[in-house]
Amino acid sequence: MAQDLLDVTFAALADPTRRAILARLARGEATVTELAEPFAMSQPAISKHLKVLERAGLVARGRDAQRRPCRLVARPLKNANEWIGGYRRYWDEAFTELDLVLEGEIQHSERRGETD
Repeated sequence: MAQDLLDVTFAALADPTRRAILARLARGEATVTELAEPFAMSQPAISKHLKVLERAGLVARGRDAQRRPCRLVARPLKNANEWIGGYRRYWDEAFTELDLVLEGEIQHSERRGETD
């Protein structure tokens, strides 16, 4: 189940328009009209993107009289970040090894009298 939610989250994040919508919603609620403004696409096209984001649990729509604002739901992003964070140890170790190699190269070059 958790893996399915992660798959849906990453699928929703795969599209640059949807990532831009999430970035906009991170600044506060917005209507479909407001979300469509910076894009060269119709409101129905934006609505389709919003439906994908809603299915992933990344966006929720409310109701305020006639207005239906959308808001960011960040929990799935936290889960994705935690999953990605699991690879942090790998990258930390790889960069540490690279630092050691580069440091050894610099020391080796300095011993030989080489400079940039």
